Amino acid sequence: MIGRLKGTVVSVSEDTVLIDVMGVGYEAYGSPRTLQKMVVGEGVILSIETIVREDMIRLYGFDGELERQCFRLLQSVQGVGAKHALAILQVLPPADLYDAIAAEDVTAISRAHGVGKKIAQRIATELQSKVGSIAGTGREFAALSAKNAPAGKEGDADIFMATRADAVSALANLGYEGIEARRAVAQAAEAMDSPGVEALIKAALKELAAA
Repeated sequence: MIGRLKGTVVSVSEDTVLIDVMGVGYEAYGSPRTLQKMVVGEGVILSIETIVREDMIRLYGFDGELERQCFRLLQSVQGVGAKHALAILQVLPPADLYDAIAAEDVTAISRAHGVGKKIAQRIATELQSKVGSIAGTGREFAALSAKNAPAGKEGDADIFMATRADAVSALANLGYEGIEARRAVAQAAEAMDSPGVEALIKAALKELAAA
């Protein structure tokens, strides 16, 4: 199976990119967010998920391994196919998907094109026990978390993301919309050094009150 491609962009369409790898052209599907970064004639590296069916072999390209793992995880939910998974990752990059599932934010998930409330609820419910798979323990997630964490924040990236997710979940239980809860938690975390859940919730509530 193909798991990674490194080559030159030959062409980009609405939903695919054609990559030349040592004279061989590979067509990969991707989200608009991923494809809009492609420039014809420039080099590109994509993590690839290969899906094989009786009547086709299709490649899906992602910016990194974490996004590819999320794509695979989403399809473990009954009724969620590759098209749904791509649409969800278009509106919810991995870190935001982690928060949305932890907070059971059905509204955020259902913002994806073609994903209704029923499927969004199934995703939020079924992936609750697997949310750690999104966080992972790999280097890429650590880099992503470090990028999202406030400057100077030290410690384990998984703990930071779990704390943030718990705070978002608590605010959602208090009745705040998932999107505004995530925004408030992110803003609060920027001004704090390794906050605990309770401290982060209090700071986020102040952000919401000041909005």
